[in-house]
Amino acid sequence: MAQQIQTVTGPIAPEELGRTLMHEHLLIGYPGWESDTIHPGPTRDEMRAAVTDRIGEIRDHGVVSMLDPCPSDLGRDVEFMADMAGRTGFQIICATGLYKQNEGGFPYWHFRSGFAPVVDAMAELFEKELTDGIGETGVRAGIIKVATGAGQITPYEKDILLAAAKASVATGAPITTHTDEGTMGDEQQRILTENGVPPHRILIGHSCGTTDHAYHMQLVNGGSYLGFDRFGIELLHPDAERVASLVRLLEAGAGGHVVVSHDSVWCWRGQPLPPELYAEVIKVWNPSHFFERIIPQLREAGVSEAQIERLLVDNPRAFFAGEKPGAG
Repeated sequence: MAQQIQTVTGPIAPEELGRTLMHEHLLIGYPGWESDTIHPGPTRDEMRAAVTDRIGEIRDHGVVSMLDPCPSDLGRDVEFMADMAGRTGFQIICATGLYKQNEGGFPYWHFRSGFAPVVDAMAELFEKELTDGIGETGVRAGIIKVATGAGQITPYEKDILLAAAKASVATGAPITTHTDEGTMGDEQQRILTENGVPPHRILIGHSCGTTDHAYHMQLVNGGSYLGFDRFGIELLHPDAERVASLVRLLEAGAGGHVVVSHDSVWCWRGQPLPPELYAEVIKVWNPSHFFERIIPQLREAGVSEAQIERLLVDNPRAFFAGEKPGAG
C-alpha cells in the first residue's frame, strides 16, 4: 500500500498531490509579534481574503497543493490552515517542528533544558502532532520542520535535529529543513542520517541560497531532495543565480532531486517589515512568480516541459510517497 500524505483536512494518496509548491506560508509571526499592540496585523477576515486570493492565483497556474512548513514557534495556526483548505478545496500540508535558535522559540526550550534534557520532550511533541493531532485541533502534521542558522549548528539546533530524527524514525514522517546562505545542509543530512533517517526522507530547504555546485551535488549524492524554494527573494540571493544553479543541476542529471517554491508569506502577525518595503517586494516575492517569470527563463536555458513538470509534480509526489529521488 502506497504511503498516504497527511493534509490538514485528512490523508490523500500521493497521486492526488498534483502540481505542488513545496514551501509557502499562509501566515508567519516571529516570536514577540504579540508585543506590538500598535500593529497587531490583519484580522481573521482580512487574512481569509488574502489567502483566498493567493490560492486563486496559483490555481490559475495548475497548482492544487502546497506545503506550509511553518514550525510551531513561528506563529503557526493549523486551524486557520484547515479553515482555508475547507473553504477552497485546496490541499495544504502542515508541519510539526521548531525553528532556528536566533528567530524561534529558543528561550522556552532553553529554560526548560535547565531542569532536564529536552530532546525526548521535543520528540514526544513532534510524534504526537504527527499521529494524534496538534493540541485539541484534530489537525495532524504531515512533515517535521527543522532549522539551522548560517555557518554553524548550535547545540539547541542539534537537539531539534536529534528530536526530529527520533520522531521520524518512530513515525516514518519526512523532514524538511531551513538553511541560511546555502550552508549546513550537509551537516543536517549527516546528523539526520546518522540517527536513522533515510536520506530520501530529507528535503534540504533553501539550497538555492548558494551557487556552490559541489555543495549541491554532495547533497544529491547523499540521497536527499533539495529545495530551490526561495525564488523571488532578491534581497537574499539573485534569481538569476538560482536559475543558473538549477539548470546546472538539471544538466548534471540531478533533476529528480529538486523541488521548487518561493517561501512567500501571505499574511504577517504584527508588522515585521515596513509596509512600503513589503508592498514592493511582493511584486516579485509571491507564489505565482515561478510560473510567470522563472519558467520562461528555464525554457530559454533549454529546460524541457517534462523537466519543469517533474519539479512541480513528480518530485513532490515521490518525496512524500517515500521514494528515492530518480535520476535525470
